Amino acid sequence: MKRLEGKVALVTGAVGGIGTAIVEDFLAEGAKVILCDVKAEDVLARTDALARAGWPVFAAPADIGNLEALRAAVDAAVEQAGPIDIVVANANIGGRPATLAKTSPEAWRDDIADNVAGQFHTIATAIDGMKARRSGSIVVVGSVNGLATLGQPAYSAAKAALVSYTRFMATEYGAFNIRANIVCPGTVRTPAWAERVKNKPETFETLLKWYPLRRVAEPREVAKAITFLASDDASFVTGAMLPVDGGLMAGNRLMANELTHEEM
Repeated sequence: MKRLEGKVALVTGAVGGIGTAIVEDFLAEGAKVILCDVKAEDVLARTDALARAGWPVFAAPADIGNLEALRAAVDAAVEQAGPIDIVVANANIGGRPATLAKTSPEAWRDDIADNVAGQFHTIATAIDGMKARRSGSIVVVGSVNGLATLGQPAYSAAKAALVSYTRFMATEYGAFNIRANIVCPGTVRTPAWAERVKNKPETFETLLKWYPLRRVAEPREVAKAITFLASDDASFVTGAMLPVDGGLMAGNRLMANELTHEEM
């Protein structure tokens, strides 16, 4: 039996790099998937293409920053797909200012709103139904930026807040048999990096030295971790923070070399 057989999953940021991989893996594992993204035309086009190929998909184009519009879009999809069993709160806005000195109050407010309030809105569309059925799985997509100082302070603060939010959900909703976990990817080879790679083609190569696995992630590798946490294979895992980062958060090899005068 497939891992997500018979489950209905809501995936936000569904037409982005990681989101696309999540949708594909969930479908392969037997789930019905509601695709949600602010890019309405892309959502409709992708949903149509998948439906024509025989996959059970449903469109919910909406901005996660607008709770009323998001709820209306998700409710319309639920009427066709059925009650939501899994929520993957993946949508986010990449960090804008790189340093505190360049971060305005407006930029701080926007990054916090986009990356925290939006996830809260997403989960709010499904949590009452999950509690009523006393069953559900929530996976939040965070970032290693929420675990260490890696630039983009407002975005990083938002991602750190998501770790705490996930733990609150795990603690408070556990009595309803609802699990909540968060994955924290490192660098992932997605279209979001296109502008930086265009300006500096060697961007990914310069980052490799920081990763013990000596490479950056592919979207499907993040999706596989999310599928595991969403599935019953992780039935006793809740409140977990899982780095999907090629060992980045395990330690600093370059600093270790300097301290020990040995090459690790």
